[in-house]
Amino acid sequence: MDTSFRRIAMSALLLLFFTLLTGLLREVECLGINYGQVGNNLPSPEKVLQLLQALTITKARIYDTNPQILNAFANSNVELIVTVENQMLSTLGGDPQQALQWVATHIVPYIPATKVVGIAVGNEIFTDGDPSLIPHLVPAMVNIHAALVREGLDQTIHVSSPHSVAVLASSFPPSAGCFRPDLGETMGQFLQFLAATKSPFWINAYPYFAYKDDPDQISLDYVLFNPNSGTVDPLTKLRYDNMLYAQVDAVIFAISRMGFSGLDVRVSETGWPSKGGADESGATPENAAIYNRNLMGRQAAQEGTPYRPKVGLEAYVFALFNEDMKPGPTSERNYGLFRPDGTMAYNVGIGSSPSSSTSPASAAPVYSSAQAKEMDYQSLVYWMFVYLLAWITCFHHY
Repeated sequence: MDTSFRRIAMSALLLLFFTLLTGLLREVECLGINYGQVGNNLPSPEKVLQLLQALTITKARIYDTNPQILNAFANSNVELIVTVENQMLSTLGGDPQQALQWVATHIVPYIPATKVVGIAVGNEIFTDGDPSLIPHLVPAMVNIHAALVREGLDQTIHVSSPHSVAVLASSFPPSAGCFRPDLGETMGQFLQFLAATKSPFWINAYPYFAYKDDPDQISLDYVLFNPNSGTVDPLTKLRYDNMLYAQVDAVIFAISRMGFSGLDVRVSETGWPSKGGADESGATPENAAIYNRNLMGRQAAQEGTPYRPKVGLEAYVFALFNEDMKPGPTSERNYGLFRPDGTMAYNVGIGSSPSSSTSPASAAPVYSSAQAKEMDYQSLVYWMFVYLLAWITCFHHY
């Protein structure tokens, strides 16, 4: 069989799979992806856009306002949340004119071609390790929102700030959720801003951290969304079969205790590392595959948490790529669904059930190599990727 015929046959077969499975992927309306850039070998923004479009993923979050990404994503269907870097908070919070200039420079030139739908003002400011930033958070948000109002963009771009679950003083059972007392005043101002602007509360929630810290006491099935007996909240009598939903509901209860019930709570980051150091229990390709596959299955079903079962939980998976320049433990550089060269970081579980372990495998490249320049080969590779990742969602239905 010659090469051309083989390519045509494979393309036709994969197109059939895509036709059958793309509907499942498109059901994942609440699923987004975090697109980090702390690496020296990542694909171009143009290639990343092609990847997201092949996946029919239409929500992405970046950690800056990289003009290359904003330009590359123009005239696409991808909604972007951009980020004000932490070090900018004091400047933007202290001077409304600086905030106006920031919006005029980093947002306005790209609208409406690029679908910027949110601005994250800093990331994990309350637990960043630099308490001097905390007083500047809400003023920076107020000033940026005011700048959006002046530009007529406040109805299409929300302003918020993602927080770690470490802002909670108590998270279990979920009904006992409450914020740390030392954050009381600023947290109150923060929630007041969200309520006034109808913006969501974003939480970075990682059940992996809880398991890593106490693997002998925490059920692996519970943190991986696998079938398990779960736990019942003694106050609400609600049953939780996974830790992520319990963490989100704990945040909802904490917000209610501050007098702001009704705020939308979304997951800005969640994921599982495929590799870790000797002291990082559970950081394996098998567990990463199971966690992300089960999460995407839940998203395909548009599940809500036990406390808000009728409201689909919006969640952004962390992350699209492994990032080789991130500091910290080994796991920090290994959260990606993919390696920078376009191969999958782990086998997503083809041929196994949602609750079974998968083993690492060298997946077919998503991106064409430098030598393969023909457009038909590039297209074939993208279809192969769609087929592989579609199985993640498909497993939820078996």
